[in-house]
Amino acid sequence: MAKDLIDSDVIDYDYDRDELLRQIRILEDEKRYLESELRRLQGDIERLRKEINRMKSPPLLVGTIEDIIDDNRIVVRSSAGPTFIVNASSYVPKEKIKPGAKVALNKQTFAIVHMIPESYDPAITAAEIIEKPRVTYDDIGGLKKQIREIREAVELPLLKPELYKKVGIEPPKGVLLAGPPGTGKTLLAKAVAHHTHATFIRTVGSELVRKYIGEGAKLVRELFDLARKKAPSIVFIDEIDAIGARRLDMATSGDREVQRTLMQLLAELDGFEPLDNVKIIAATNRPDILDEALLRPGRFDRIIQVPYPDYDARIEILKIHTRRMNLKDVNLEKIAKKTDGFSGADLKVICMEAGMFAIRDERDYVTQEDFENAIRKFLHADDLRKEIPGEMFA
Repeated sequence: MAKDLIDSDVIDYDYDRDELLRQIRILEDEKRYLESELRRLQGDIERLRKEINRMKSPPLLVGTIEDIIDDNRIVVRSSAGPTFIVNASSYVPKEKIKPGAKVALNKQTFAIVHMIPESYDPAITAAEIIEKPRVTYDDIGGLKKQIREIREAVELPLLKPELYKKVGIEPPKGVLLAGPPGTGKTLLAKAVAHHTHATFIRTVGSELVRKYIGEGAKLVRELFDLARKKAPSIVFIDEIDAIGARRLDMATSGDREVQRTLMQLLAELDGFEPLDNVKIIAATNRPDILDEALLRPGRFDRIIQVPYPDYDARIEILKIHTRRMNLKDVNLEKIAKKTDGFSGADLKVICMEAGMFAIRDERDYVTQEDFENAIRKFLHADDLRKEIPGEMFA
């Protein structure tokens, strides 16, 4: 009997000990968790305290370094206008202090306290195309000669530069695509971007025209600077006649600013800084008004004419735009004969309108009559466009 009592006491003792150890482990885990939570909250408090102090600190002025006199004296032009000789904080790296760099100045002492990172205008950074266009050479009809010429001038120098070195010639710097609207100039540029591994930077000539003096030239300079940093790259300037028109003796202040932008473009195309892995493609509907300096060899070495499609080209374009359409007894040759003088964009609209006629009749196929109705509708709409005064489209 006594032995049983002793054994039960031992069992109770072991149970109490294990229970206490378990509770100790739980409390230790809770302690570690609370300590880590305390450290996290203390970090948040410190971060918020720094943020409050930063928000309470006085604003900084933006300036531009113009000259460096010595290690202790720097000439800085502030954004407000005046120029000062100031000192630099010991926290500012000496190797980054150079003429033209943007800096942040103390509002009271005008000392340099921070270097402002170099940045581009939002219009230039937005010009870079991240995703490649889906247009391929197979999507372009009737322009075999033009495709061959633009590939020789833009694509091959980027993909196989050794070919030109073996022959002993320099590839063309730039290509100008000239032709009426809707003939496929932009499509050619998109196809080149698709078939190369280069960075594609697209802008429109009118986006480089700005109100204030020097801003347009600054945009052009930043555009080519970005292209050099992203090389190999292709710069596509659509509607280049917006800044490349012929310079006149009699000009308004707005025209003179456009001319400054043009002169900066000329300097970038054929200046001291090389454009080894940067290729330029420009497009225009009005090559007759472009400045002679822009068209001379050394800037745009190759001018590619993109005309209205002929009969065979129209058949090829119609085949491209109808390859996904459900056709029934459609003769593309007859359609091509009736669309003499139409551009590739016009033919695309006719295919779309023919499909719309089929949908209107609740059919899942397109007939010859749908195409003929589409041609009549397009010609009627074209006549209406000619009758409407031009200022209505302004």
